[in-house]
Amino acid sequence: MKIIDAYIIKKYLGTLFFMLALLSIIVLIIDVQSKTPRIENNGFSVTYFLVNFYPFWILNLIITFMSILVFISVIFFTSRLANNTEIVAIISSGASFHRFAKPYLIASLIIAGFALATNHFILPWANIKKNKLEPYTYNQVNKDELLGNTTIATNLNPFEYIFINNYNREQKKGFGYLYQKFDKDKKLIYQIIANDVTWDAKSKSFLLTSYMERWPQKDDSEKLANGDQKKQDFGLPPEELFPDKLVGQNKITPDLIKLIEREKIKGNSNVNTFYNELHQRTSMPVSIIILTFLALSLSSQKKRGGLGINLAIGIALAFVFVFSFQALSVVSENKSMSPLLAMWLPNLIFGPIAFYLYWKRANQ
Repeated sequence: MKIIDAYIIKKYLGTLFFMLALLSIIVLIIDVQSKTPRIENNGFSVTYFLVNFYPFWILNLIITFMSILVFISVIFFTSRLANNTEIVAIISSGASFHRFAKPYLIASLIIAGFALATNHFILPWANIKKNKLEPYTYNQVNKDELLGNTTIATNLNPFEYIFINNYNREQKKGFGYLYQKFDKDKKLIYQIIANDVTWDAKSKSFLLTSYMERWPQKDDSEKLANGDQKKQDFGLPPEELFPDKLVGQNKITPDLIKLIEREKIKGNSNVNTFYNELHQRTSMPVSIIILTFLALSLSSQKKRGGLGINLAIGIALAFVFVFSFQALSVVSENKSMSPLLAMWLPNLIFGPIAFYLYWKRANQ
């Protein structure tokens, strides 16, 4: 059976890599054509994006759709094995269906392990490169959401608060700045206001201009000070202090967990977006194993209609699976469902279905 195992694993991986290459080429061509006007309107060349953006974007795309491509690939090559009566020959030689499924398990575990390591530690590195340029491929409304002007109202911890009336994420500067610090009894102990605030990358601190400081005293008096410029350091860059929805994608898992804990303390309303990112990094690789056995169960018998009907079923289920992840992600972000349940629910639904169909097929 070792020869058969190697044969099936070769078919599995070969079909998958072909699907990955085909998808990457087709999607790349379509995406470049559709986004070229926006790229050029933002002052970049398509060549620059092909070198500095799309390789990392493609990696993100491949990992995102890996489980679905595995599903379709397994249906495709297993249906061909069934139609050529190769599966019948293998089973007739005395091998059980469980033994026949062994190379499918091995291949799916290899791919799932690769996807798991990539999701947690490699993809975040690629996302740093991708997300730096991705807003310039958006329409103006979505671009402004990430790089345009916004109002900042956040707390660094239960005792420190920052308010910026108008802050530009792209330029990392704003005006109408207010910082307040309270004691454990929620009494104000320090406040500073400034006309302008600018991130100084060289000193890794904020530069305040035209500022005034205030220290309330216990006798209800105040100590005041003012000046033209002052630096204020919070130990974190603006991307960490005022995170957007893409920041979580840039963090390896240990750093993402720290980000989530920090944003929970701050009371960030977008924290579920980061939780979705965290849980999806594990749930998607697990789905590769589930969908492998679901595809095997659906396509390992010769059917009237042959390969076509199996592919039709596979593509339909693939769309349901992708849509369910996207829909549940939105539900979770709206706080209608916990992120843990939302990101694992497709696996919790498809897992028992795959087990039932596999067991039914193995006992025929």
